[in-house]
Amino acid sequence: MATGYLELLRSRHVLRLLTGTLVGRLPHGTAALAIVLFARAEGGGYTLAGLLSGLHGLATAIGQPLLGRLVDVYGQPRVMVPAALVSAAAMGLLAAVGIEPLPLACAAILVAGLTTPPLEGGLRALWSSVLGDSERVHRAYALDAVAQELIFAGGPLAVMLLVAMWSEGAALLVINAVGVLGALSVLLSGPSRRWRGAAREAHWLGALRSRGLLALLGCFFFVGGALGAISVAAVAYADARGDELVATYLLSALGGGALIGGLCYGARHWPGVPERRLALLVTALALGYLPLALVPASVPVMTLLLGVAGIFLAPALACAFVVIDRHAPTGTVTEAFSWMVTTFGVGAAVGTAVVGPAIEWGEDAAGFAVAGGSGLLALAVLAATRRVLAAPGGVPGPVAGSQNDRNAVLEPGFRSGHRA
Repeated sequence: MATGYLELLRSRHVLRLLTGTLVGRLPHGTAALAIVLFARAEGGGYTLAGLLSGLHGLATAIGQPLLGRLVDVYGQPRVMVPAALVSAAAMGLLAAVGIEPLPLACAAILVAGLTTPPLEGGLRALWSSVLGDSERVHRAYALDAVAQELIFAGGPLAVMLLVAMWSEGAALLVINAVGVLGALSVLLSGPSRRWRGAAREAHWLGALRSRGLLALLGCFFFVGGALGAISVAAVAYADARGDELVATYLLSALGGGALIGGLCYGARHWPGVPERRLALLVTALALGYLPLALVPASVPVMTLLLGVAGIFLAPALACAFVVIDRHAPTGTVTEAFSWMVTTFGVGAAVGTAVVGPAIEWGEDAAGFAVAGGSGLLALAVLAATRRVLAAPGGVPGPVAGSQNDRNAVLEPGFRSGHRA
């Protein structure tokens, strides 16, 4: 297993692109926590801090697919370099002025979210031109899905360390400055500068005119909802046992399961149609969430259940990237991947909002039941749209084939990340 990943990481550009994207995504991955801590340090209450954090999340959800569409038309550096600089500058303005006057703080957060560069979608659009054959691209998707766990685990830790060493404002400044450096590392690389989206049909819906993509977004909206519910239910479980650290054990187990599952999934070749494989993976994912509602009193047993529940998350995401690749209309690959990021994040936010009243009504068991129900709804969406997903393209007109073949347009003399 390790040999395949080492071979992939030794490929030209791969380590730089993957590492740069992870670092460049730090501001996005830590914004919710960093904004809450900053607002509280400035004297704001939890309600205001939550609203400011939610404003950033909403702005990012809107901005990602819009910027992704621009990237498909104009290329990566021309769109994402200015976006990264503006986003970092806006967060710097917030750190400088604080939360008073409030309208200025809201404007800074809004601009920072809207201009967050779609580095995730951009990286996935680059893999085909850098790696060439589909098996290596699929492995890169799996590694990409696994790497997200590093952001979720390491990002908040970095914020807390910066707060402890300096201040909440300094954490905002440093995280965003480092994020710009990571983004520039990717966007100034050869593959990013040479990549061009394929010629696209002018349509106001863009990538969303693909019925297959809409089916995937519906499915992963509910997967995101399940994860949002679990994050809150884990805290309720810990509170019921009088130990806040229990929530850390549970969520770490969930991330660890995803890490193991993603590494194992990407280590081998999977024959057959990816749409069918995705249905099996989402089925296993949904079934893994159901036992959580049993909420065993034993913390080790509950931790084990969370670990098992996480195993199929990264494989499902990696497989979904392949399916998006096959269904996105020509010339919309970055936008399509960015819609996935947005939908997943919005689903998590909705799950977080819905699970609160459920826990107040039925305690932690009801919270985990929300996660199980959300997983079943994700599976139901795939079952209801199986015929749509069976036909790659899913839009009127000749849009068949893989996005790996159709959307990576490189300048003459450049193929698979190398000069001819």
